[in-house]
Amino acid sequence: MNKQSRLAMAPDHPLITVVVALAVLAGMVLSATRSSGEAEPPQAHGAPVSESAPPPPASGDPDGLTEVDAADVAGVREAELPYDGDVSVAVTYPVVPNAEPLADFLERELTDEVHAFEAANPGAVSFEAEWNLTAAHDGLLGVRMTRVETDSEGSREGYTTYWYDTATAAHHPSAALVGGQEQLEELNGLVRDAVGNGDGGEGSADPGLIHPIGSLYDSVGFNPDGDLVVEFDAGQVAPAEEGRTRAVVDAGEAEGLLSELGLRVRDAATVGVEDFSIAAPPQADKDGQDGGPVPGQVSAVDEDVDCSDPDTRCVALTYDDGPGERTPELLDALAEYDARATFFVTGHPVMEHPHTVRRAYAEGHEIANHTLNHPDLAGLGTGGVRADLDVVQALVYRETGHTMDLMRPPYGSTDEGVASVTADLGLAQVLWSVDTLDWKDRDASLVHDRAVKGASDGAIILMHDIHGTTVDASRTIIRELDERGYTMVTVSQLLGTTTPGETYVDGVPETPEESADPSEEAGERGEGDEEASEEV
Repeated sequence: MNKQSRLAMAPDHPLITVVVALAVLAGMVLSATRSSGEAEPPQAHGAPVSESAPPPPASGDPDGLTEVDAADVAGVREAELPYDGDVSVAVTYPVVPNAEPLADFLERELTDEVHAFEAANPGAVSFEAEWNLTAAHDGLLGVRMTRVETDSEGSREGYTTYWYDTATAAHHPSAALVGGQEQLEELNGLVRDAVGNGDGGEGSADPGLIHPIGSLYDSVGFNPDGDLVVEFDAGQVAPAEEGRTRAVVDAGEAEGLLSELGLRVRDAATVGVEDFSIAAPPQADKDGQDGGPVPGQVSAVDEDVDCSDPDTRCVALTYDDGPGERTPELLDALAEYDARATFFVTGHPVMEHPHTVRRAYAEGHEIANHTLNHPDLAGLGTGGVRADLDVVQALVYRETGHTMDLMRPPYGSTDEGVASVTADLGLAQVLWSVDTLDWKDRDASLVHDRAVKGASDGAIILMHDIHGTTVDASRTIIRELDERGYTMVTVSQLLGTTTPGETYVDGVPETPEESADPSEEAGERGEGDEEASEEV
């Protein structure tokens, strides 16, 4: 009986009139209560769910990544990460039947993350992480990890989202959802706009700190409406106390930037899930690693430059001990002339200026290891050498996602022990052929003259970007070398493939008469005792 019928009966039945009136009033109260959220929870997005269709994807935050109830994934269980180290670890990850390559990958990846955190943070206290599923449909699984890192400066929350293809056993980082580096750069502009316009949530995020590199685009997914969501760790692009920063890019703007995988993931993430299961192991003879190129991994080698071409004169500008306060100015000067350089970074400045390291990497410059504390490695012992280099490897990896393969021993001091450790760490040793003595003579004109006079095809020029006079000199050095027809490249571009543990002085093939023990020349080539006391 509808409302109108009940009201029509009222005049002839007084008792019914009262009952009906009370019922109508109760219905009105119930309706108001539901609309205010004080009674039973509303359905997702306030829309009714059809009995013939799966429920829409859930999200605790309308601008957050979709969430899948783990109970809807058949047989999923939780595993705890074993870790043998000094830091307290409480990390869990999902294990899904017939997706063993995913579990193996997560165990390796999370172990590496904990190790990098512990190595990069002398004050590391604890590392905690838990998981949720953000998609489980059409042969795709999305696993989002939320971690809390605690060190002597406090606790910070971070996020990483991985994508797994159940048929091929390939696992993919979030940046793989984007079609290529060009598309990632375009997306980066949209993300900067979103954060700058406040679409990333309240706070004081700096769009200038957002670069198209994998370490910043490591948690990407979709909200229930199909908009692309990028979330940044606490402290990455805004003050750490503000917590997570996110950017939401409209589905229409993002669609043309997505890879084939990204389109599949979007479709999988924006439908509901009911009883997802993997019927059989993947039909692939592999360990689940995907070896294809991924956007956000910036190469230090420009494919359009061939330093072996007789008509191309290449020179490598290298800067030690930074980054410094004025390194961004140096990056501006290099960008003006489309020049690349190699930055041999030192641990504590990396901790102080992580945003500069990310920018340099994003702009195609090479980041290389120059130790944590600038010691004389030849007198340190193999254990000390390994510990000192390992910290900087971890620091740069955490900021850029890049594993360095070059290092420079302070003072040019090396021996068989250093060679052995660097070989184990995959690091070639790079010295120099031109020393500007900029650390000694803080005179921009002298530094300029020595660099330009010493420049020749294959030269490796030593400078230090922690000195303002060197930054001033570099402006004219870069301009003049460009005018003289030199192509300024990274060390890896100049040398080509290098051998870990081996020592390189320049990019010119050596003859037996020209070869010498680089350690014998260290005193003449710069980085003397004065630098150790003033610049560490």
